[in-house]
This record gives sequence, C-alpha cells and structure tokens, in this order.
Amino acid sequence: MPGSTPKAKPDFPLEIPEEVRQVHETLTAAGHRSVLAGGAVRDYLLGSPPMDFDLATSAVPEEVDQLFQKTVLVGAQFGVVKVLIGDVEVEVATFRADIGSADGRHPEAVRFTDEKEDALRRDFTINGLFWDIDSEEVVDHVGGLIDLEKGIIRAIGNPVERFREDRLRMMRAIRFSTVLDFPIDEKTWQAIIEESAFVKDVSSERIRTELEKTLISPHRKKGYEMLSDSGLMKVFLPEIEEMKDVQQPPQHHPEGDVHVHTGLVIHHLEDPSPTLVMGALLHDVGKPGTFEEAPDRIRFHGHDELGAKMSEEICERLKFSRKQQDRIVYLVRRHLVFMNVPNMRLATRYRLFEEEGFQELLDLCKADCLGSHGDMSLYETCKQMYEEWQALGPPTEPLLQGRDLIALGMKPGPGMGAMLEALDDARRESVITDKESATQWVKDRLSAGGSPESSEGI
Repeated sequence: MPGSTPKAKPDFPLEIPEEVRQVHETLTAAGHRSVLAGGAVRDYLLGSPPMDFDLATSAVPEEVDQLFQKTVLVGAQFGVVKVLIGDVEVEVATFRADIGSADGRHPEAVRFTDEKEDALRRDFTINGLFWDIDSEEVVDHVGGLIDLEKGIIRAIGNPVERFREDRLRMMRAIRFSTVLDFPIDEKTWQAIIEESAFVKDVSSERIRTELEKTLISPHRKKGYEMLSDSGLMKVFLPEIEEMKDVQQPPQHHPEGDVHVHTGLVIHHLEDPSPTLVMGALLHDVGKPGTFEEAPDRIRFHGHDELGAKMSEEICERLKFSRKQQDRIVYLVRRHLVFMNVPNMRLATRYRLFEEEGFQELLDLCKADCLGSHGDMSLYETCKQMYEEWQALGPPTEPLLQGRDLIALGMKPGPGMGAMLEALDDARRESVITDKESATQWVKDRLSAGGSPESSEGI
C-alpha cells in the first residue's frame, strides 16, 4: 500500500494459506530449505493483502515430485513444480541461477544454487525478498527492505542485464512504479530508455497484460506518461505517440494537444475496467489522421470512424479477446454521440440507452469533458435522461411478433422487420402501451398503405 512504512516484521501476522504451510512443512521435514518468495512478501511488508503465495526451495524438481502425491512439472527444466493440495495449486521453485538469455524471456539454461544467488537473479529489489515462515522474518539479500522504505523501484544488480534477460521487465518496472506510486531508480530508468526498442521482442499478450494493469491503477496517468517518456509506447503503440503536437481548438481544449488531452481523460476515469481505459486511450486516436486547419477553426471530421477502424487493428495486434475488442471499438466509434442526445427523438434516445456498453460510454463522456473544457452541462443532461430511462425499468417482451403481423395480413419480408421496429419505437414513446393498442396501430398503417410511417404518431 503506497505510503506505508515497511518493517522487517510488521505488527500483524502474515496469514499464509494452510495448503502453502503444508507444502512448506513437508519440504522442511525432508531436510530442505523453504521460504516464501516474490510478491506476497512485498505486499505484506507494504500492508496490502498478499495474493500469490509461492515457495522457493533448495529441493530440486525431482525431490519435490517425490515428496507429494500430485504434482505438475510445468517448468521442471527451470526448476518449477506445481504441487496440488486438494483444489489448490502451490508453485514451488528450486533456488536457481539463470545462464544466458535465449529469447529475451527464457534463460538458455539454469543452474540450481542457494537462496542468495536465487535472489540476485530476480528482477527488482522489492521483489527479491524472502520470508522465513518458521522464524517469521524477512530474508533480504538484495537491499529490498531499504528500497521499500525509500519507496523506489530498483533493478537488482546491472539493470541492462536484468532487462536483457527478460524484456518484459521494462514494462513491469513502470507497472510497479505506477501501482505503488514509487519512482524508478535513475540507473534503472536510463536502462529502460536504452533498451526500450527491444520490447518488440515481447509477445503481444504479455505487453497487453502489463499495459492493462498499469492503466487501471489509480495513478494511471503517471504510467501513461512513463510509457511514453521511456520510448516503450512508441514501439508497441506508435499511434498514441502520433497524437503529440496535434493541436486542438483552444476554446474546447485549453489543456493542449491530443496526447495531453488523452492523458487527462485517462486520469479522470473512476475505477475503470480494462475496456473502458483502452476506449479512453484510443478515443481520439483518429485525430492525427483527420486534422484540418480551416480559417475559422481546427477540425477532425470523421475522427470517430477512423479511430474505430484503427482501434480494431490495435486490439487485434495486442490480442484482445473479441468481446473486449467489440467494446473498445464501440466506445471509440460512439464517443461523439452525446452532442446529439438532447435533440434525439425519444425512441432513438432509448435505443441508445439500451446499447450494452452505454454505461461505460457515459463514463467516458464524463472523463472526456473533465479532461478538456470542463463544462459538464451536456454530460449532466445526458446522465439525467439516462437515469429517467433506467427508472422505467428494463425493456419488456415485444407486444407483437412476426406471426401476429402475418395474422393481420402482412406478407413476410423486410417490411415486417421495419414494422416491428417502428412498433417498438412507438412503444418507447408511449404511443402504444398494450397488445390491443399495438394491434390497432398496425391495422391503421396497413389500411393507410402498409408503411410503418403511413400515419402520424411515431
């Protein structure tokens, strides 16, 4: 928890899951060293509830495998075994030193070693701490306690070497800096800048995961700026960097260029989902490609549609799921709709409110206003209209269906679909309220020529 003062032994106990303790006790009973490793130790010392409880041990994979009934040798060549206790998986890793780097992620080989050398091959000092479960004390071989007390992200040893072992560590450094609100040590930061071009060697899925974790954290604007300043953003999302120096009409955007505006919109989101924050990140990505400077003002005609197309390509590149991609593209394509909402026909407005992603679209509208001119009147009007619609309750079953229209004399075809849609609109506007009035409404139109628009009232 940012702002907490870490201690070698906090005032409250570390609650370790029973299954993890069982694995630990089995290892130590067999004469092996076993300690808690990684993020659980860091989070505990910062006063946050630990999430992942992983053990590091002197036992080699074959010995771990023999000690337990059910194991999965997920990465035995790298010293990693998963022990199954009931429905719980406990990850157990042998103390190791990495040899070489085959692909910017995996070592060429590993050498099993002691706990100190194992700590020295980890990424950042705050992640290189161990917890002695029996003595209930921190084991610090890397200066992690000092860096926790200072509140700083520092690579263990030579930062360039750490980043060459796994290029994703550059993204992780910025994520930890953002989530914990810790600055990055200067040598570590310079190494990120120096090595940033090589983030291209990291898989899209791993980059996307770190990007999401960075941008949904409370200090997301800081992460956004660090990803840009480091040069990492330019590699995996060059479209965002192209927004820099793209000027906007000052009467609507006194905050500055499109890049600055986007950072402010992200900042003003409230506890966003990954799809909402990505929609905010990309909502104006089409502006550089549609920039026009007319004598009277700057324009970005069609930037929503271009942005939606670009967002689709970006989502595919970063391997978002189809469901996530659809929502992100929806947010980008529809983010300008609010200027039309007050003048919409009631039925058209209600159809908009019924769209699955509308709540996030409204949240984006709020952040968009706060991140630019600050005039919240349009947002407040649309929000009030949306709340009034919500008070009506969820849409009910259709009053009439296709078979009812056939019984009234309509022939199957496109006209039937148009009639049902117009019927739904009439219901949204309270022109009809029950099956009887709906039937009469259809009869009137059929007698007037068969068109849904054949008479007044819709």
